[in-house]
Amino acid sequence: MAKDAPPRWDRRMQQRLARGEAAALGELYDRFASLVHSLAHRVLDDEEAADRVTREVFAHVWENPESYEPKQGSMRSWIAALAHRQAVQRLRKEGAAALAEGGEGSAEELERKVREASAAARADYIVTSMPAPLRAALELAYFQRRDYRQTAADLGVTEDEARRRLRLGLQLLSSANDQKRNGGSSPWRHGYGRAT
Repeated sequence: MAKDAPPRWDRRMQQRLARGEAAALGELYDRFASLVHSLAHRVLDDEEAADRVTREVFAHVWENPESYEPKQGSMRSWIAALAHRQAVQRLRKEGAAALAEGGEGSAEELERKVREASAAARADYIVTSMPAPLRAALELAYFQRRDYRQTAADLGVTEDEARRRLRLGLQLLSSANDQKRNGGSSPWRHGYGRAT
């Protein structure tokens, strides 16, 4: 997964999109389509719906490049926010339609599902956006069940450094869980910002 692009790249990309350079859209798509699709899929749990959201997000970017504000964060964060917002809107719309047709569930259950999907998508975004050393430490510790000593040995770092990486990675991930516990408030809800 590509790291957040430098601000200069973001501004140049916005200018190219504003000029209508189709090659710029292709470059942006190549760089961020997998991010958009994975976030949408995480919220919707539907491959076809995630494909539609991906197309809708890049259509919006193409038609509205001026809506990106470099001072508010990276283009990557802006695109992630668009993907999240579009996926949540689709989830709410489909859930509301199912409720209107007399389907099982309630509006409260739908909102709970939206909050849980949003927190999961945010956690995925945080993990894919964190620096590689933190991500590698978390993957060793949690997916391969290594303790901090084994993680340090596998990474070729000191035990203190392994503990520091794990602690920082967990702190970053806790922001997604904190938002879930606090009613799902997210920087994606009212704009966008850098996931740190």
